[in-house]
Amino acid sequence: MKPLCLTLLLFCAGLAQVPPQVVPQKFPTEDADPKLPNGKSQHDAIAKDDYKRNLADAAELVKLAADLKADLEKDDAYVVSVRTIKKTEDIEKLARTIRGRLKR
Repeated sequence: MKPLCLTLLLFCAGLAQVPPQVVPQKFPTEDADPKLPNGKSQHDAIAKDDYKRNLADAAELVKLAADLKADLEKDDAYVVSVRTIKKTEDIEKLARTIRGRLKR
């Protein structure tokens, strides 16, 4: 009976212990919106540049898609050229680039 009581007492004592609370340290952060030397927001400048690059890449994507369509229409029904496959890879790469910029 004593070993059972002792075991039960140790078990309850183990459950009663509370782990120490860990308080995360907050490091001083620099300016949340860094400014460029001309006084403009760096985030706004990056977003504006990304927008222009996305427009240019989207226009290139449309051109590549039109070229791909023309190549597929003029080739034989069962044969695809290496150049056509290369165009599809370029389209995929450009689309991934645009998507990556949009996710930022």
